[in-house]
Formats: sequence, structure tokens, C-alpha cells
Amino acid sequence: MLLVAAERTREVFEDTPLPAKGLFYALTFAATALFFWGSWRRVAKYRRGRHTGRLAELGTRARGRPVGRPWTRPVHTSVGAVAANSTVAKRDAAAGLAHFLVFWGFITLFIGTVILTIDEDILGVGSQVALGRKVSFFQGTFYVTYSLILDVMGLLAIAAVVYLAARRRFGHKPQLDYTRAEKPEEGYSRKEYKAGDWLFLGGLGVIMATGFLHEGLRIQAHHFPAFEAWSPVGYAVGKAFSSAGLSAGAAHSARIGVWWLHSLLALAFVAYIPWSKAMHMLVDPANLVAHSPTTARRLPKPAPGAAYPGYRVLSDFTWKELMDLDACTKCGRCHVACPAQVAGGPLSPRDLILDLRQWADATTGTRTLLDWEQRPAPTGPLAGNGDTRVAGGVIRVDTLWACTTCMACVEACPVGIEHVSTIVQLRRSLVDEGTMDATLQDALQNLATQGNSFGKSSRMRARWTKGLDFTVKDARKEPVQYLWFVGDYASFDERLGGLSRTLAQILNDAGVDFGILYEDERNSGNDVRRVGEEGLFEMLLEQNLAAFGKAQFAEIFTTDPHSFNTLTNEYPEFGLTQPVHHYTQLLAELLEQGRIPVRPLRRRVTYHDPCYLARYNRVTDAPRRILAALGCELVEMPRNRDNTFCCGAGGGRIWMDDSNLAERPSENRIKEAVSLGIDTFVVACPKDVTMYSDAAKTTGHDPGLAVVDVIQLVDEAFDRSRLPEPAGLVSS
Repeated sequence: MLLVAAERTREVFEDTPLPAKGLFYALTFAATALFFWGSWRRVAKYRRGRHTGRLAELGTRARGRPVGRPWTRPVHTSVGAVAANSTVAKRDAAAGLAHFLVFWGFITLFIGTVILTIDEDILGVGSQVALGRKVSFFQGTFYVTYSLILDVMGLLAIAAVVYLAARRRFGHKPQLDYTRAEKPEEGYSRKEYKAGDWLFLGGLGVIMATGFLHEGLRIQAHHFPAFEAWSPVGYAVGKAFSSAGLSAGAAHSARIGVWWLHSLLALAFVAYIPWSKAMHMLVDPANLVAHSPTTARRLPKPAPGAAYPGYRVLSDFTWKELMDLDACTKCGRCHVACPAQVAGGPLSPRDLILDLRQWADATTGTRTLLDWEQRPAPTGPLAGNGDTRVAGGVIRVDTLWACTTCMACVEACPVGIEHVSTIVQLRRSLVDEGTMDATLQDALQNLATQGNSFGKSSRMRARWTKGLDFTVKDARKEPVQYLWFVGDYASFDERLGGLSRTLAQILNDAGVDFGILYEDERNSGNDVRRVGEEGLFEMLLEQNLAAFGKAQFAEIFTTDPHSFNTLTNEYPEFGLTQPVHHYTQLLAELLEQGRIPVRPLRRRVTYHDPCYLARYNRVTDAPRRILAALGCELVEMPRNRDNTFCCGAGGGRIWMDDSNLAERPSENRIKEAVSLGIDTFVVACPKDVTMYSDAAKTTGHDPGLAVVDVIQLVDEAFDRSRLPEPAGLVSS
């Protein structure tokens, strides 16, 4: 079909009298005013939050360049990633594709409306005033190209809306179940949530459907001009009406009513956006770009000059944290990923954010329409009046202490919400008030007085070295290549001392020049900080840095992923400059260099990725390289690498009572492993050895399932008869 005739166009306000046209513009102005007023109320709420350093990084982050330590995680918060909807597609490709089509369908239709406005109201009116005649570019090739693009994108968007509606109605997705993890005694209702979801989804579908309906009636009313075939959906709709017996005259009359219906629905939707769930269309892109890849890995210090640690009132939150609350779409991905929720605990990251949003809205008088939980009594988030305690009032105490800080919620969230740092800030308030389990209080007291959670004398920290046929170097007295930061569990737990000796023997036999700090080492403070005891964390950090200052070493390696995280991501802010490795990275290097000759084990195993190793720091390949070098067949669990499942020990939970849980996270994980038909469960964390060994017993899978550390497999395969003489040293 040739695209040459300038008359190939359509009239924007066809057969619309001047009063009706004036009414349309008045309604457009009112809808736009409501949109900007509602948007400003949101912005004003964020402005009540504290300043943060995110704005200075926005330019770099928007371009997709890594911020902070680039190896910690891929950056998915660039403008390009937002445009591609890559965070939505992660772990749910079908939902991601549907969201992509709705997102870009809506954007395309919006751009189409802007083009009409420019042609009709700016160029058209301007040329009429200046030249005495109307000038338009909305014709010929431009018009038919415009029509084709909008029809195709609109049709794809409608198909995606239908899919998402069917998924919500018939998919029975657990993440779309709004049942709370923590259930108020007085009861609650979330019917408004569901109504708001359906109004948003249905509203989009109806607006686009009425647009096509109007287009079909218009094309039929004009007797199907040949060039309108470039509006394939509208053309097909018109043909369907014609086949059903509708006359051109009737189509013309119906077209006017449908045009008004479509216009009023579209304008109402524009006005509705900043007052409803639809606000995520505006907030989420901004929240993703403002999201920091260092979140949770490097917790923020308490606000400078704050009268108290943690959060107590709305103004304690940063603007990013307040924006987090509005960004939540209730997709439920964090809800189903959370080990506390899976275990039957009172925490759901989704519920936490929604409760804080309702409290913040109640405090600021900014109610989100059809997004409000109902309760018979004004408790929890409904009690928000500016004076309600956030930690212990809006959010229950046991809810906050249920968090393992595993970061599964942050990893799963498609819109850049940073749950963990907010939870830690609320915990800081609880710690300041002394509101915590007695067992946690004891652990913190031990850490403060002895530098370890076991409460043992620091002189016993190197007791595990007894029985070795060599002396482990004291890095304070002689220079070493590697300083081994052993950690509390690998040092003091009687069940783990043998593993530490085995690793020391492997490294010595492989010729690695390493030493330890003996009694000068203290707990790294990773979990202490995530409990919310910032003062104790800084004290432990200062003691460790002082010990580092006494020693001579080039690099650090550690057995504990928790220590690995804080040494890698938090200590450098306080002065640590040496590179930090996890022991699996060192062992993988030694194996690949031939420093540890091995015999193939030919074992069929599965491997558990520790949260603080895999999700926090993206160390997933090194353990797998080790298993491959040892000749093991690795059978992956469904939840692996950065999608790993937490053992339940993190965030100080290992020091707290978990008898209230329906099923411990470690037990859930053991059952997942057993379903694979393997008999060896491999770990790379001292805490995991204890957690999963206990879980194998409590679930009845011991001794059928052997829980072993990577260290044990390396030692089993180590063919020391093939060691070169002398062994030499590993290069840095």
C-alpha cells in the first residue's frame, strides 16, 4: 500500500461541538491538577525524611556503572534495566514479559496522546494564530506509521493484562495471597488490597479496550478507508461490527458515546495514579535508580547528631526509605522468599513495608485509596498518629527479631526496596531500650566482655591449634602472606575445632604462608551490627583494627561468610585496606595451581550457598570449582546461588530462641536436599555445619545424609604423596 496522500489522517475532535470540546479541556485540566497535587503530596512526604547520599550517585547509577565495590553484585538499577523491566523478569520470566508489554504499551499510548496534543493544541492553534491556517504533521506516512505502532503496542498490552488477570485469578500464586504472617488478635481485613489490584488492572484493560472500540466504530463510520488498514486492530473491530449488522450511521452515533467513555476513563485514571496503587508507575523507576547495590552489605551509621540510635518517628527515616514504602506493589516475592515467613515466624517483609506505609500515610494524612488494611481496633499501623512507637508499636517486637538479615527480600524485590537496613534501624531502637531475648542479651554481654559470643576467655581462642604437628604463626610477631581471621565458631565450638585444624593442615601442606592473631582476634561484629548494637560493633571493629595494626600481612582470608561480609564491605570504611577472601576462594586457587594434588572422589553431592557468601557477596563459583576439581557430581538444589535459602542463623538469630517456629529454616533446607536423592550435603560456613547437622537429626535424616564442610572433602581427596618438595608458597 502506498503512503503518499496527505489526506490520510483523521480529525481529532470530529463532530465535537465547541461546548463539549471546552468541557473536555476543563476535565483534562482538573485531572492533571489532581495528578500533580497527589504527586506533590507524595514528594512532600519524602521530603520529611532525612537526607542521604543517594542523590550524588544518581548520575553514575542511572548509567549503570557499578557503585561501591563492583564485585558484590551486578547493578540492575540503571535506566536501561528499568526500561527493560529486567528486575521484574528475574525469577519469573512470564510475569516480567507481561509487565514489560503493559509498561511499554502504556508508555506508547501515552506518547501517542502527547503527539496528538502537540499537533492539535500547540502546532495547530499556533499556526492558526500566526498563519491564519492550521498546520499539521498528523497525516500521510506519519499518521499510518503512528496508527500501526499504537495498534500493535496496544494489542500486546491488552493481551498482557488478560494474562496477568488470569494469573491472579486462577494461578493460585502464594505470593499473591495477602494473608498476614503476623495476625492481630482482633482480626483484620485486606479486601481493599484486592479491590485496588483489580481496579488498577481492570481499569487499564478497559481503557485500552474502549480505545480500540472507538477506533473500530470510527473506521466503520467512514466506510473503511483503505489507509485505515494500517490500524489493524481498529480495522478488524470495525469489520466485526459491520458483520454483526451495525450500519455506518449507527457506528457514527455509537462512536461519540464511546469516545466520551474512553476519555473520561483515561482522565479519571490519570487523576487516580498518585492516590492509589498506580503510583508505583511513577515511584518504582525512581526507587530502582536510587537503590544502592551496597544496601545491607554495608549498613549505614546512626544519623549524625541523633539524640538516640535507630528509628522512632517518621523524620528518622531517610527519603529513600519513605519512598520504599510507596514503591511496594504487593507482588509478594519477598514474602515467599523470606525464611522467617516460610518457617511460620511473624515476619513478612511485604507486611512490614505495607504496615510502615499505612502508618506513614496516617501520620502525614496521605491515604492511599483502596490500599488500606482494616481492623476492628486502631492497633499497629492503624495507630499512626505521630506519637506511636514504630518498633514495638507499629511493628511488633517479635516481628523485628524474626529477621535473619539474609537479604532474600532485597534480592527478590523487583522495585529496589531495602528492607534489611530499615529493620536494623528499628532494631537499634529496641536495643537502646533493652527490648530483646534474654539469650541475645547474654550473647551481647559476652561479646562486650570477652570479644566472643561463647563467653570464653580470649586466651582460649587458639586452643583449636593444639594437636597440630606444626605451630601456626603468630601474625603479630612475624610477617605472613595471609592473615587467617578464624571467627568465633571455628575457634570456640568444640564440634568445629577439628575442621579448623584440618584446614590449617591443608594450608600448611600446600605451602601457604599464613598466621592468626591468637587472643587479639575479636568477633568481627557482622551479626552484632545487624542485631542493632552499633556501639558494640564499633568497639569490636576498633579492637580488630588495632590487632591488624600489630600484624604484618598482605591479605586476609576468613572461614566465616559473616566475617567475610563485614571485613569486605564495612571495615574498609574504617581503614582496612588489605584484600579479603573466603577460604573457598583460596582453596580453589590452590587446587587450580596444583598446590593441592587430589584423587577424584566421585561423590554425588549437593551444595548449600551461605547467604553472606552467595547473596551478599556473589561468591558462588569458587565452591563449585572446588567440587569439580575433586571429581564430585554436583546436584543443584532448586534454590541456589543468589537465590539460596537461609539456614536461619544470621542477623543474631543463632543467639535467639527458635522453638516458636513451625519448621526451622535449616530443616526446610535439609528436606529440599533429601528430595534430590543425594547423601552428602556440602557447606562452606562453620555456622552451617552446626545448623544443618542439627537439622539432619531433628528431621530424621541422620546418618543417611552426611553434612560435610568443603574442607573435609578437600582433605579426603588430598593426595599428599604427590606434593612437590619443597611445597613453596602460594603467590599473592
